Amino acid sequence: MEDSIFLSQSKYAKNIVRKFGMENASHKRKPALTHLKLSRDEKGVNMDQSLYRSMIGSLLYLTTSRADIAFVVGVCARYQVEPKVSHINQVKRILKYVDGTSDYGMLYSHGSCSSLIAYCDDDWVGSVDDRKSTSGGCFFLGNNLISWFSKKQNYVSLSSTEAEYIVT
Repeated sequence: MEDSIFLSQSKYAKNIVRKFGMENASHKRKPALTHLKLSRDEKGVNMDQSLYRSMIGSLLYLTTSRADIAFVVGVCARYQVEPKVSHINQVKRILKYVDGTSDYGMLYSHGSCSSLIAYCDDDWVGSVDDRKSTSGGCFFLGNNLISWFSKKQNYVSLSSTEAEYIVT
């Protein structure tokens, strides 16, 4: 475009959906339920570890241009050692979402505004397994998203205030 650039991994997104056989599945409007709470699910049925890791690896690569799936893919990536049916069902949900939104990307436009703006948040005690929070943030230069992250905190926060303090 003349005054902007659009970055998209639509071909790659369609390829991974096809690779894992999800192209004919019904599309999802969100990559995860609002309050996603995955756990080790020790009583659940084991799944193929190499298939799960392949799915997660493919989705992690897609997060380089898709901030909308960074959190949920990061949560699913925690369970690569012993994936269960509940974990692979969540990954399939992400793939169904990606199939319906494969043309999503990032638009970067040239503008006079060059202020740096950051947003951060956390999900206090978001991990059922160890009670650690997950922090997330995004950084804009003007109207352009330039960086984002979603990371499990190293410490257990005793309050939501402490969890917010750790993320900043």
